[in-house]
Amino acid sequence: MKKIISFLSLVLFIAAVLHAQTADEIVNKHIDAIGGKDKIKQITSVYLEGTTQVMGNENPTTITILNGKGYKSESDFNGQKAIQSYTDKGGWSVNPMGGGSAEPMPEEQYNAGKDQINVGGALFDYAAKGNTVELQGKDGGAYKLKLVTKDKIATTYFIDATTYYVVKVLKKANMGGQEVEIAIKLSDYKKTDFGYAIPFTIDTDLGQFSLSTTIKKAEINKTIDPAVFIMPK
Repeated sequence: MKKIISFLSLVLFIAAVLHAQTADEIVNKHIDAIGGKDKIKQITSVYLEGTTQVMGNENPTTITILNGKGYKSESDFNGQKAIQSYTDKGGWSVNPMGGGSAEPMPEEQYNAGKDQINVGGALFDYAAKGNTVELQGKDGGAYKLKLVTKDKIATTYFIDATTYYVVKVLKKANMGGQEVEIAIKLSDYKKTDFGYAIPFTIDTDLGQFSLSTTIKKAEINKTIDPAVFIMPK
């Protein structure tokens, strides 16, 4: 009897191993879910318009991505601009609470966010970018993957086991000289007319405060002037 139980346990273990998905399989299914590798390679730009809610106030927000070249988010808080801009060479930002002038980004902050210039994110063609991905099991109904960039920046992605959309992202950042963990929840995915799926709700928890961005308009392959990513003098 014990031999039969041991044999059945071995069979079940082997079956579980054979059906277990690898990190690459999960990433590939995620890429397929948001549009597919071929379609993503055809995207030159992504332009988003929406609002960002902070402490009950809604503020107009735009996000502009020129694939592989630049990323810029801009929000208007009662006439004061909050801007973050990344290019393939460096980054800058405008903090309305810090005087409202454009300042170069510290290297650590730039390295933590520069993957946003790439459509599809850091998971798309991750190995070609020098990134590594490790599957760390499941968390509820989501696969948990840890990505480490060539600059040693670690980000944890939670990919829904049914839709294969990224539903949460965890990363660390330096804010005011202190390291904080940023939790980003992504939901309300919709496919654009081009067939590229985008989360239309982005909730960001920065520890001391949180904000929620709602996308209301998405344009793919809109003509973007690269000059919008250059830091003003």
